[in-house]
Amino acid sequence: MSLLTLFATCPRGVEPLLAAELTALGASETRERKGGIAFAGDLNAAYRACLWTRLANRILMPLNTFPLADADALYAGAKAIDWPSLFGLDKTFAIEVAGHSPAVTHTHYAGLKVKDAIADRFRERHGERPNVDLDAPDLRIHLHLERAQATLSLDLSGDSLHKRGYRVGAGEAPLKENLAAAILVRAGWAEIAAAGGAFVDPMCGSGTLVIEAAMIAADIAPGLKRARFGFEAWAGHDAALWQSIRAEASGRKSAGLARMPVLIGGDVDEGVLRYAHLNAERAGLLGHLRFEQRDALEARAPATSGLLATNPPYGERLGAESDIIKLYSLFGATLKQHFAGWRAVVFTSRPDLSPRLGLRASTMHSLFNGAIECKLLRFEIAAREPQADGQRAEPLAPSGGEDFANRLRKNLKHLGKWAKRGGILNYRVYDADLPDYALAIDLYQTPDLQVHVQEYAAPDTIDPQKAERRLREALAQLQAILDVPAARIHYRLRKSQKGTSQYQKQDESREFLTVVEHGCKLWVNFDDYLDTGLFLDHRPMRLRIQKEAADKRFLNLFCYTGSATVHAAVGGASHTTSVDLSKTYLDWADRNLLLNGVDTRGPWNTHQLIRADAMAWLAAQAADARAPRYDLIFCDPPTFSNSKKMEGVLDTQADHAEMIRNAMALLAPGGRLYFSTNRRRFKLDEALIAEFKVQDITNQTLDEDFKRPPPAHRSWSIEQHG
Repeated sequence: MSLLTLFATCPRGVEPLLAAELTALGASETRERKGGIAFAGDLNAAYRACLWTRLANRILMPLNTFPLADADALYAGAKAIDWPSLFGLDKTFAIEVAGHSPAVTHTHYAGLKVKDAIADRFRERHGERPNVDLDAPDLRIHLHLERAQATLSLDLSGDSLHKRGYRVGAGEAPLKENLAAAILVRAGWAEIAAAGGAFVDPMCGSGTLVIEAAMIAADIAPGLKRARFGFEAWAGHDAALWQSIRAEASGRKSAGLARMPVLIGGDVDEGVLRYAHLNAERAGLLGHLRFEQRDALEARAPATSGLLATNPPYGERLGAESDIIKLYSLFGATLKQHFAGWRAVVFTSRPDLSPRLGLRASTMHSLFNGAIECKLLRFEIAAREPQADGQRAEPLAPSGGEDFANRLRKNLKHLGKWAKRGGILNYRVYDADLPDYALAIDLYQTPDLQVHVQEYAAPDTIDPQKAERRLREALAQLQAILDVPAARIHYRLRKSQKGTSQYQKQDESREFLTVVEHGCKLWVNFDDYLDTGLFLDHRPMRLRIQKEAADKRFLNLFCYTGSATVHAAVGGASHTTSVDLSKTYLDWADRNLLLNGVDTRGPWNTHQLIRADAMAWLAAQAADARAPRYDLIFCDPPTFSNSKKMEGVLDTQADHAEMIRNAMALLAPGGRLYFSTNRRRFKLDEALIAEFKVQDITNQTLDEDFKRPPPAHRSWSIEQHG
């Protein structure tokens, strides 16, 4: 059987793997090229390459390589090929163009020139030409342009070989099947599977890695489900040889399915798991692997050895950058604690995040996902000695961060007792108590325990790798000590805020949960915003308002999500008015009030929500002698705001005197204003102290969980003299 000159294309970075694969399939004279492998092989090797390659995109048979001076040279080079000897008039064809050349800059025009040359050769031989079918041609002709040279090839593959025929759906940016296979080959999965190891992809998406791993383990030819190949329309096709090769592959599949290892795919996204089930069913593998809806950080090893391979999601599937940081920070701890003795590979386009795993990669390879250079990190997770009775050892406790862990346990013991005595369900348990672990950690009962973690951005003087390590240690210790699923640990990075940036959306989960405070129900959201919708440091202030609000008119300025208004209403306020510029937060306030049976749509306008620039609204109301007066006012302005919807800029330090005077103008006789700010180094205008009866009540408005210097906020009670 004569040798054919062939070329296999593949993703960049896969070339050495493809060369070894083709050699095993009978190829010879393999030579690596950028984006592919040139090789020689007989018809048997060509067929096996098309059927069995897991890594190639196409198997091409070059027909002519020629200099490319201009479009006429392209036509002449194409016409020199004896096309009628390659396929018949009854076959449809299409031209595909790849590469670039300054001689022919328009790929569509290049394709037309080749089509014209083919048509002319057929007309000269038969007086007519075959038809073009751009969608589903019987035969594809590949034109590769490379500077001053062109190569025309017959595509023996047909459709790209990465299309195995099983994919019916996918999630966001799925891995192509041959790139997934390359990841598994680099990881040494075939050898691990042969030794009885298991396979886990804890972020499997639509299941490509799991299905490709199953096909490798079961010795299933990737092209076995394809309806047709390009060579079947080629005049040189040997149908009998092809059928014998397919029959052999079918037999190997039957034998392979009988010795399948454990294969598990997991994902938190129910939608992509439906695709995974459908894809596995189409591949004929659904009964041989399983998919679980589970957070990747809850993944556990199903056997003593195996391979964990994953392509962590990013972008829309994962949401905010803080979610990515949390995932990487805790995922390394998950591997060390629950996958001892395993090999793990992580394929990522974010190598900058790899230090957050806290693991040292034994190898790192570059692979291209399309035009994006990605890194494949390989980790050998250290095995642990089995217990004396032969059972597997318990998972390791987190390593590192012992000082943080000790302080957290101490705080939990002390503050837990205090909270239980006071019936407090939501409180701060840690607030940068240790300078090296600059986190604020709040606990919420929803009724499941939710943990809200805010990291204070490290100054430029701190080594970023040290900051990453400390966060990783703290999150791992936090999860272990509180014994909560990772999905209920919500991480945010708190940077210096400007304007209303603290209120900007971070994600789009839209998941709201309820908490209870002093008998009031409140909606909180842990993922979509930097803050949860409930400022815990104002808990004593809200209780004070609740106790004083009976039969009073209450005004809440810069009301945010209206939690203080809820307390006033539950406390028996006769009227409430809440003012804020944000429609999002006024809607939230409305939901909070409705949750407590307070109707904001009543016929007497008892509970009003007003969307307005609170500073401008306050000034207008103070100037209007007919404006209503209030018995109780709460004013907690943002430190600074320059929202486009505002009339100017709000600076609490510069504007507070005017704000307070206007608020005092709206007080009814005997009324009281509570003014609060969390601006550091804030100084109350001394003229106000002379003008009004002012009392600093900061210490009275800080509960045990916020009694750390400097105070989380400062508060004053302000009344008219006499």
